[in-house]
Amino acid sequence: MLHEIGFSSIDDLFIHIPDEVKVKDGLNLPEGMSELEVRRKMQGMAAKNTVFPSVFRGAGAYRHFIPSIVRSVISKENLMTAYTPYQAEISQGILQSIFEYQTMICDLTGMDASNASVYDGASAAAEGVAMCRERKRKKAFVSATVLPYALETVRTYCFGNEMQLEVIPEKDGVTDLSYLEEHIDEETACVYIQHPNYYGSLEDAEKAGEITHKAGAKFVMGVNPVSLGVLKTPREYGADVAVGEGQPLGLPLGFGGPYLGFMTCTAGMTRKLPGRIVGETKDAAGKTGYVLTLQAREQHIRREKASSNICSNQALCALAVGVYLAAMGRGGIRSAAVQCMSKAHYMAEELGKIGYETVNKGEFFHEFVTSSKVPAAQALEKLEKEGILGGYPLADGTILWCCTEMNTKEEIDKVIHILKGGAVDADI
Repeated sequence: MLHEIGFSSIDDLFIHIPDEVKVKDGLNLPEGMSELEVRRKMQGMAAKNTVFPSVFRGAGAYRHFIPSIVRSVISKENLMTAYTPYQAEISQGILQSIFEYQTMICDLTGMDASNASVYDGASAAAEGVAMCRERKRKKAFVSATVLPYALETVRTYCFGNEMQLEVIPEKDGVTDLSYLEEHIDEETACVYIQHPNYYGSLEDAEKAGEITHKAGAKFVMGVNPVSLGVLKTPREYGADVAVGEGQPLGLPLGFGGPYLGFMTCTAGMTRKLPGRIVGETKDAAGKTGYVLTLQAREQHIRREKASSNICSNQALCALAVGVYLAAMGRGGIRSAAVQCMSKAHYMAEELGKIGYETVNKGEFFHEFVTSSKVPAAQALEKLEKEGILGGYPLADGTILWCCTEMNTKEEIDKVIHILKGGAVDADI
């Protein structure tokens, strides 16, 4: 083979690679192991993880009830593929599952169109901002109260596509809309806020949308999908694009994933949606069929000319979300949301009685921040010793707590009892 292409050795073939970056002494790979040995090795590694039976932490990834039907369906081997279904004639099952997912996400958010390709909520936020870029509008305003890693991802995207990013400061734990009103201009492409925000507080999304549209810009909202069981939809707030992390909808907590980002928009922006969009059609015989529509993969691999570089397909995660939504239904999602909200408010009230004051000035969904004279690390360590993962410690010494339908009143009361300084009773 080397002779055919005009080289005499492997070294000649890779002569263009700098010598200092070449591996000199081999890869030093260990000997292969049997299946049993690999299993023991992996189980030993997994045993190092601490799995808490009681969790009061969110900050972007949440512990929710997942109906058993979800794992049952997505474990079917003919569905366990993330490859894009280019050949529609042999991919009707995968295509229909994506179409149903898109339909339910649109129903949940109130928007007109959805895709099914984005890696996670942070990349969905960045793609949502990027799709608003126009020739004369290259500035993006992003609230300081969005998830920190979402803000960093948006920042990276803006650097890559030459958009100017301006962070809207926070005020009392929410977006300072007076700052936005003063600084938004005709060069603004979009404004991105998260509702509920990183601190769990509900933003004045309606006013943010009005300010944005008055300047001729697009309004992008990041939302928690479970919260939509009790809150208004992004469409009702006037959003042009709605994005978020789909993990709460049937995906278990993992060490970084795999998750998926959902993206939806109004009809007028559908052609700017990146990634995969599945449409429903009729074949020559009049039978219903499903196809990839509007965009070809090649549109997204044109390097600097591409509007997006999303080339993957989160079909398995999207299938899990679709099965979860179908199993839960409208009533199930609303019930989960009501439980999340009511339990969080009960916990905030009980924590307040023992010196953990709620910092949130306005209303919140299922996350809230508390401050206390007791150092956060000390309080969380006490809980960990009793098998409870407490809230997330923030940089300013406060704690970000989270409740979902998985937390019982007894668990909440146990947290209060421990933080109050009482001995742990097995009956509590």
